[in-house]
Order: sequence, then structure tokens, then C-alpha cells
Amino acid sequence: MIKSLWTRLKQHHRTIAFPKQEPRLPEKFRGLPSIVQSRCPKHCSECVTSCPTDAITMKDKQPHWDLGRCLFCPECSRACPHGAVLFTDDYRMATRTRDNLVIGPKEYGLAQPLEDQRRKLFGKSFKLRVVSAGGCNGCEVETNVLETIVFDIGRFGIGVVASPRHADGLIITGPVTHNMKSALEKTYRAVPDPKVVIAVGACAISGGPYIDSPVANNGVGNLLSVDLYIPGCPPHPLTILDGLLRLLGRRYSTSRR
Repeated sequence: MIKSLWTRLKQHHRTIAFPKQEPRLPEKFRGLPSIVQSRCPKHCSECVTSCPTDAITMKDKQPHWDLGRCLFCPECSRACPHGAVLFTDDYRMATRTRDNLVIGPKEYGLAQPLEDQRRKLFGKSFKLRVVSAGGCNGCEVETNVLETIVFDIGRFGIGVVASPRHADGLIITGPVTHNMKSALEKTYRAVPDPKVVIAVGACAISGGPYIDSPVANNGVGNLLSVDLYIPGCPPHPLTILDGLLRLLGRRYSTSRR
């Protein structure tokens, strides 16, 4: 017992100070993609052709990213002969609408809070049931780590529960395989109203690398009404946490910068 207490004293406080302080992310972290306009020629489309999920399209001679499809792989950055494609360290990417995941020269706002009635209901106690609908376990791991001492989502009144009947909403990961479609729909019906649906990761948003697969749906959006989209493959725990706090009105800045 004494050894345990002594070890705990040596470890000091292990929970990060986020959101009061901005986090320090690894140097290799790939966050919100960006284009250096001065380096990007209008005729080039190397980044478009290199994307494995067709997440990049050209509109008005400008590349646009669909973050819902993006795997945050470095293929577009490697393919760009001009060094115009960069991945920033901006972890803030959660949005309330699917359209807002498509980014280009124009800035799009981050997730707005829930309407007053639901925000007041969930503000101090927000319980979620995680449904892995055919995921690779990447998004599930990043979601589970939020309950560790480092992130400690319980300090915000957010928790994960085992039963959908005890939940205020669902966190859905994976492309919703045909074998999981019925289970997901039954779980959704078991959650009492009003409820929240959160799509975590490229698979849950668009199908990810399994887009148009004959054995999976292209995400959850065509099955259920989604309240929050959190892009990534997988998203960083801070991207997920930031999205949850914005949904509950705990993060007020709506600018990406």
C-alpha cells in the first residue's frame, strides 16, 4: 500500500489540462489538411488522382477536401510536386453537418452546441453507448482511451455505458456492415428519446476505405440522423473530446483558426 501511494506521488497529476490549455501534439500528427495557395498551380491535379478514397476534388480550379472520406494518409502530400499540400496540427475538426466536412479556400465553422433543450438535459450527465459496426478497432481504441486517467472524460460528466437503455446517445464506428445493420438499428431504438447520434471516423461517416463495398453501407448517415461528425482514420482522442465538448456547449469558438 505504501509503495502504491509513493508511486502515485512520484507520478504527480497525470490528467491533461485540456481544454483550459491547448495540448501539445506529436510532431508527426496529421490534422486538418491545408493548401499553400502560392505554391498550388491551377492546372495541377496530382493530389486528386493520388487519393485512395476520392476525398479530394477540383472545384473552380481549387482542391477541396471531403474530411468525411479522408484517411489522413500522406499520399496527397507526397504526390504534390510543388509542396503545396500540408497537414496542420489542428485537431479541431468535428462538425454538426455532413456538408461542413467539405473544406476548401472558404473556412467552415466547427460544431455548434445542441439546441437548448437537449443541452440542458445532457449538460451535466452525458452517457453514450459505443457501437462498433464493423470497424477495424482503430476508432474504438481512440474512443476507449478517453476514459483513462490522461483524458478522464468523467470530469466533464461524459461516460460510456454498457446498455443502450442507460444511454443518452450512440457513438458509432465502422462502415455499418450488413451483419451489423440490424443490431445497430435495434440498439438505436433501445436508446430513450431524446437521443444523440455521433459518427466517429471515416468509416462511420462515409464508408472510409470500404466505400461502395457490397457488404457494407457507406457509413451511418443514410440509416440514422447524425448529430455530430468526427472525421479521422482514426481520429485523435482530442479530436473526439473537442467534438463532444462543442456539442455540449463547453467549447465556444466556431472558427477553425
